[in-house]
Amino acid sequence: MALLTEVKKDYGKLKNYVNGEWIDSTSGKYIDIENPTTGEVIGQVPMSSVDETKAAIEAANEAWWAWRETPPITRARVFFKLKEIMEQHFENIARIMVQEQGKTIDEARGETRRTIENVETAAGIPSLMMGYGLEDGGAEGIDEEAVISPLGVFGAVCPFNFPAMIPYWFWPYAVATGNTYIIKPSSQVPLTQNYLTQLVDQAGFPPGVLNIVNGSHEVSDTLMEHPKVKGISFVGSTPIAKYIYKKSAENGKRVQAQGGAKNSLVVMPDAVLDRTVSNMLASFYGCAGQRCLAGSNLVAIGDVAEPLLKSLVERSKKIKVGYGLDESVNMGPVISAKAKKKVIEYIDGAEKEGAKVLLDGRKIRVPGYEKGHFVGPTVIDGVTPDMKIAKEEVFGPVVGYMRMNSLDEALDFIHSSPFGNAASIYTQSGKLAREFRYRCQVGNVGINVGLVAAMAYFPFAGYKDSFFGDLHGQGQDAVKFFTDRKVVITRWF
Repeated sequence: MALLTEVKKDYGKLKNYVNGEWIDSTSGKYIDIENPTTGEVIGQVPMSSVDETKAAIEAANEAWWAWRETPPITRARVFFKLKEIMEQHFENIARIMVQEQGKTIDEARGETRRTIENVETAAGIPSLMMGYGLEDGGAEGIDEEAVISPLGVFGAVCPFNFPAMIPYWFWPYAVATGNTYIIKPSSQVPLTQNYLTQLVDQAGFPPGVLNIVNGSHEVSDTLMEHPKVKGISFVGSTPIAKYIYKKSAENGKRVQAQGGAKNSLVVMPDAVLDRTVSNMLASFYGCAGQRCLAGSNLVAIGDVAEPLLKSLVERSKKIKVGYGLDESVNMGPVISAKAKKKVIEYIDGAEKEGAKVLLDGRKIRVPGYEKGHFVGPTVIDGVTPDMKIAKEEVFGPVVGYMRMNSLDEALDFIHSSPFGNAASIYTQSGKLAREFRYRCQVGNVGINVGLVAAMAYFPFAGYKDSFFGDLHGQGQDAVKFFTDRKVVITRWF
């Protein structure tokens, strides 16, 4: 595949990738793919039918046993090849992501790197997939061992906010361990995964090992209902995560369903202020706040409140908003007009409840991109725990500024939330840092780190309504999710 020399204006009608072939959808239903920065249509994605989804499942199931019999080291070598190809196409992947999702080019490059890191980690499968054994395990002359075995066909239902990385939390581990896979990309951002799958095709995976089926709930429901699908991975909002978890479990499937978040960043009086504010800006405004690890509530403890607020507002004003392909831009748009409307309604609501909007992103205008779905950096002071904006996921570049008297008060507030995705503390006290990490009931904890994003060899964690299931994406959790332990007890006469 030739490398792009310029960004395409029209990617045309996308196809599904099934059994090693690019296939036109037979449904006849397509929806537009919009560039959220320009408001222009840049392609169309099919709404595939139930029958098309079933055909992909059958293809994956047919491919499974031969792939399962392929030695792990041989499977790993295909991932090494894929990694090499992805490096060659690194910039293209990032630029397509900017177009369809609205990220800045720097954010898109960061996501592309994280995507490749999951491929690299999965390539270590000969070590990651080792079992264990014990001679004379039960009695003299009887040996016992646990063998790690793949299970069959798995599928993922993916969100719009990380079109490259999130599918790669799952499928490389599933396929490396000897399973086959079906991805349903978000219909809002299918282009990145379409491009990546062309690279997968080049790498030499056998037909049917990885399949892409575009569509809506018909595709998702079919994956969850089909008896030949062994498990489902999902990332998205909590209500949909609950639905995915319940429906998949009712159909006897393994499930890992990442839900929503409401993350708090706690700043103690001894925090190094300049470095603290610099660090947390990416947490609040990176990807326009559209990520489940985004900072949302900023909790100032004691007399740090006023200097912290002043610095935050001053630094937030300097965030440059625009088209992410411009290297100087710090923040792009939210994904759609609907998303923009929702974020603005939260800001309006906070104002009505008595909070004060110190930095207002509702009326931002970006010259040349008047049809873009922009919300500027927003700082809201006087937020209290009972306000809607303090409790619900906004999914936009909005900081709820809260003042508290102690770490105990901050932890009580964090624990009152139904979410348990992430929380961070900024302090120079080892004692306070340890107390925070020990007591804080969330899956991802940051110490002087506002964006608690696990590397590929660690799981992406989450507690309470932020995660449904037992084993997370990435790393050893993913290997365990896509395999089971077969215990073999041996005696020879």
